[in-house]
Amino acid sequence: MMTTEAMQTAERNDADLVADSLGGRRDAFRQIVERYQTLVCSLAYSATGNVSQSEDVAQETFISAWKDLRLLRQPDKLRAWLCGIVRNQAHRSRREAGREPVRNAAPLEDADESPAAEALPSEQAVSREEEAILWRSLERIPENYREPLILFYREHRSIEHVAVELELSEDVVKQRLSRGRKLLQEEVQVFVENTLRRTAPGQVFSGAVLAALPVAAGATASAGAGLGAKGTAAAKSGLLAAWLWPFLGIAAGFAAQWAMFSGGSSRHERLSKRIGLLASWVFVLAFSIGGQQIVRTLGQHWGWNDRTFFSAMAWFWWFYATVITTWIVAMYRYNQALSRTAAATETLPLPAPAPMKPGMHMLAMLGTDLMLFSCVILLAWWARDRLTAAIIVGIMLAMSIWHFFLSRRKTGVAAALAYIAQVASSCAVMLAIFNLRFDTWAASWYGVGIEEIGRLLPTRMVPLLTSVLFLWAGVLLVLTRPKTGNR
Repeated sequence: MMTTEAMQTAERNDADLVADSLGGRRDAFRQIVERYQTLVCSLAYSATGNVSQSEDVAQETFISAWKDLRLLRQPDKLRAWLCGIVRNQAHRSRREAGREPVRNAAPLEDADESPAAEALPSEQAVSREEEAILWRSLERIPENYREPLILFYREHRSIEHVAVELELSEDVVKQRLSRGRKLLQEEVQVFVENTLRRTAPGQVFSGAVLAALPVAAGATASAGAGLGAKGTAAAKSGLLAAWLWPFLGIAAGFAAQWAMFSGGSSRHERLSKRIGLLASWVFVLAFSIGGQQIVRTLGQHWGWNDRTFFSAMAWFWWFYATVITTWIVAMYRYNQALSRTAAATETLPLPAPAPMKPGMHMLAMLGTDLMLFSCVILLAWWARDRLTAAIIVGIMLAMSIWHFFLSRRKTGVAAALAYIAQVASSCAVMLAIFNLRFDTWAASWYGVGIEEIGRLLPTRMVPLLTSVLFLWAGVLLVLTRPKTGNR
């Protein structure tokens, strides 16, 4: 018999799963689905009388729960909350269909005459004839007897488990099971028991629910996660600390560029460079943050599932990276042209400020690489891939030292060309790391295996779009290559 302490442990587990789900952990919500999918599907089937329709209703139940999870004030009442949702969904489904559940099944006498559906590869598949006989056997039983009977045979569990799931006393469950069995015709009782076992939902159902979850709720609901769920304050503080990483990278990059490119021989020139630097950063930040938020808002408004949202976000970032790549190539060729003009006329292309001190120069290199690598460090950290995060930090430091020695003592156009080369090489390394580890990170975020993440998300888009980006950069460099006669 399940003790009171064991029941309280289960409730605590429910509360923890709710808190993790509100924090954006899809694997926690998967556990909720796997824990209650048989209960929810059984209640839906008892109300609709159709296996396929009941699973649709159950899936809608979990998707609705995901969207409204922040509204659950008592996470330890998760089971009862889900039961209420599925009963409402089933009632709505019957009302929209305009028929009662008993009409979903074909007459028993027509079962042998109707063509049998082809057998599905799953062992849980049942034919239309079997389903018709099953429901015609169960429809005669009142719902208060039918629910515990369906749940009992599907779960292969004890009376105590059914009592806990339906929040009934064990005596009441025993009485309802006994009465339900008597109401079943003797010649179909064994058939009903075996068929119910074969219709129980499995891992395929929970995977389908996770794949169909819209962008809303989950991670975006974390702002309301403190309503009764344990451990939420710690989750919020951790999330806040993680979100500081991009801003640290932005601040470091801006400081590095301010130190390198704000010099000049006159006050007017220094002011002009600073205004240009500020305008560039405003454009970059507005483009990246604003564009991402637009995609996210559209996904929430239209209820995109993960695959659609992922595809839209991947295309946006590819377009953003293409624009930035085009700008980098243009700046590189522009500075090359200045350098060639200076060599031809034997004049300085730009007034060259005094070289930076070695310490300040090294900090500028570190700031630039931190700006570029902070995003992949953050993604690795979110995926709990601590070893890769440490390796990325090591690669970043090594590249900063390399860039320092390549660009030291350079000023003017030479310094600008060296800096553009630093940005380009660091971006290439960062994209390579992202492509190599993205599947692993995404699988960790969703709480699934690497093989399964490919079915949940179109991850093959990432290397494809990256290849197109590198191809575009190569084409631009070739098309803008200076003619030999102009050298």
